Amino acid sequence: MELMVLLNALVTRLLFVLHSLIGVWRVTAVKKEPKYWLLALLNLLLCLETGLTLKFKQGRGYKWFSPAIFLYLICTVPSLWLLEIHHGTQYCGNEPGAVQVNVSNQDFNQSRDSSHGSEGTDHHIIQTAKVFVNQLSTICETVWTLALHQTFLLLLVVGRWLLPIGVEITRDQLSQLLLMFVGTAADILEFASETLDIEDVRKNYALINAILAVWTWSMLQFPLDLAVQHIGCKPNASTRRITSLLLCRYSAELWNIGVSLFIQDGPFFIVRSILMGHFRIFNQMLVFFTAKNILVVTLQLYRLAVITLDFRATILQKSRKGEVSCCPCEPYEASTHASTDQDTQMKEFVAFPPKEESQAPSEDQ
Repeated sequence: MELMVLLNALVTRLLFVLHSLIGVWRVTAVKKEPKYWLLALLNLLLCLETGLTLKFKQGRGYKWFSPAIFLYLICTVPSLWLLEIHHGTQYCGNEPGAVQVNVSNQDFNQSRDSSHGSEGTDHHIIQTAKVFVNQLSTICETVWTLALHQTFLLLLVVGRWLLPIGVEITRDQLSQLLLMFVGTAADILEFASETLDIEDVRKNYALINAILAVWTWSMLQFPLDLAVQHIGCKPNASTRRITSLLLCRYSAELWNIGVSLFIQDGPFFIVRSILMGHFRIFNQMLVFFTAKNILVVTLQLYRLAVITLDFRATILQKSRKGEVSCCPCEPYEASTHASTDQDTQMKEFVAFPPKEESQAPSEDQ
């Protein structure tokens, strides 16, 4: 096993565990009940996944799916749910969003002066750590929750970058995936922060749960790599169907359209429309992002229509020649014959010949 692969696999999962524990600590501090430390046990799943990945995959990733990212979601999302639900009674004081860190600066100086003549450097480090933790506790709860949201999404992108890739995905595909994740993370953060910060929303417990449910649903796209990978196709009975050929040729594009319509922009548009139409909640940013969701959904539907028409034209053109070209995802490995061109067999195969030519003898015969 390569040393860098091992280090990347371990360090990334360690960052996931640390961030999850910080979220559990904030829930325990807000709720003031030690029983919420039981949420930390969810990290045992991530530890188990780490051991299995190192043993069976030598630290590398899987095809189409990242178990480490999925388990990181399981470890962190419950803490953010509890913080957001409790968030209704946790408002900042006179200056919203202000971080009160200057109040405890004297404590640093006092602890430093008292430690010089007593127990030395070790005691000074311990006292400084205690003061730092107390200082963090003075930060407004809204700032803590927003910071956890931000670092959560950043770690999803950075962690996917640091995790070793498998043999099924190339570095070019990984770079495309990371660029997509950056834009996705920004949209998800804006949706959660912009809707949950509305005062009328904070007064409706059911509405908070609905928004968090849509937010959680949108996070499920991060463990998947289908947006940059094509589904392999081979010339069997299933590829004779038009639907199978369409999925074979345009699997990545169709996945992107499906994510936008059913996981991200579509649900976001529905939630914002309900806020404006049913609850009569209006503000400038809400109207703007609703219009943005409408535009994205419309463009995705237009893209779907373009793909369908292009595929139909290709099918009609190939049908006239009695052959259909398969997708470029996996070449067709045909058996070799003396009178057959191997280069042609690697690119094309007869998927479903037209009815009027189905009885015609092949060129080999």
